[in-house]
Amino acid sequence: MTVQQEAPTSGAGVAGEPLEVWIDQDLCTGDGICVQYAPEVFELDIDGLAYVKGVDEELLQEAGASTPVPLVLLQDVVDSVKECPGDCIHVRRVSDRVEVFGPDAE
Repeated sequence: MTVQQEAPTSGAGVAGEPLEVWIDQDLCTGDGICVQYAPEVFELDIDGLAYVKGVDEELLQEAGASTPVPLVLLQDVVDSVKECPGDCIHVRRVSDRVEVFGPDAE
């Protein structure tokens, strides 16, 4: 089952608002902690860096590429953010692109 199939609509999170996640590869250390927590959302590529997966489970390798955060995986994604040694994982609201989890969250 793909991430998007599990997601209610396009992902939901804080107060039921849709959330998306992206990785800043310039800061990624390649430790793979995100993949351990949420393999449905993250994957390491041959270059040793983590990327988010798209609707078809293909890696989204464009800079700043994001993918929806399914409600059922929100805690795993948040744990990935908290444990990431590179502080490179960002979760933001889709509606206004405000970061709610990650290094730039208020």
